[in-house]
Amino acid sequence: MGAARLLAKFWVAFCLFAGAHALVSRIDGHAIPEEAVSSVGICVLLFGAMGLLFIAGYGATSRRSALAKLGPDVFVPGFNDIVFVAFAGIVFAVQVAAAHHNAPADALSGVERAMRFILPGQRALEEALGHAGLDGGRALASAAAWILAFIFLGSAFSRIGMSAGLMRLERKRSSEVMTAAVFTFALSLAGIQFLALGMLYPWLSKDLLGSLFGTVLIGLGPLMLAYAIVAAITNLLALNPEARQT
Repeated sequence: MGAARLLAKFWVAFCLFAGAHALVSRIDGHAIPEEAVSSVGICVLLFGAMGLLFIAGYGATSRRSALAKLGPDVFVPGFNDIVFVAFAGIVFAVQVAAAHHNAPADALSGVERAMRFILPGQRALEEALGHAGLDGGRALASAAAWILAFIFLGSAFSRIGMSAGLMRLERKRSSEVMTAAVFTFALSLAGIQFLALGMLYPWLSKDLLGSLFGTVLIGLGPLMLAYAIVAAITNLLALNPEARQT
């Protein structure tokens, strides 16, 4: 997967996830649903278009731009994309339910304890939330997001050989694989340090953790990291001697 395509997917996911939470917040604030949908929808479209414009400009600078080969198949989601969207929807539902104190705490408390035991990032987040006096189901939503991210990794790794083979065929039409491999590998390492190991959370203020950005980071960050790891390993597997035969 190319760097520009990965960034575009992440930006679209971020805008839609943030927009959905903003819409729920507006409706909880007793806003008229039609006005809430209109105002939030305009913001999502504007921010989404702005980000995609910059990403398209980055992609157009490549020697053989993928934009020149843009076709209908580019817009067809793959299996990993469908699973990612489904899991993001589940995390969103958990966050909304937890914020309204309707989450099945007994059923999910085991997941929260398990993630706290095995994942330094979960412990760092809970510590940061404790110092900030915030919870509102955020720790529970983070645990649910992480367990779904691990499930996503297991599902994607079972088909990663086939994905790498398709990437080798793609490389015959594009010289972007090396750049994409470096970018996705660096992005994955940064995500592991900041989210899985929890180095980011102590630097986040109370206002930022309790804001819309913090909500999206807690809910969508683990899934984005899992997606980036899969993309990085797929790109690296495609860079074998067979892939260099053009």
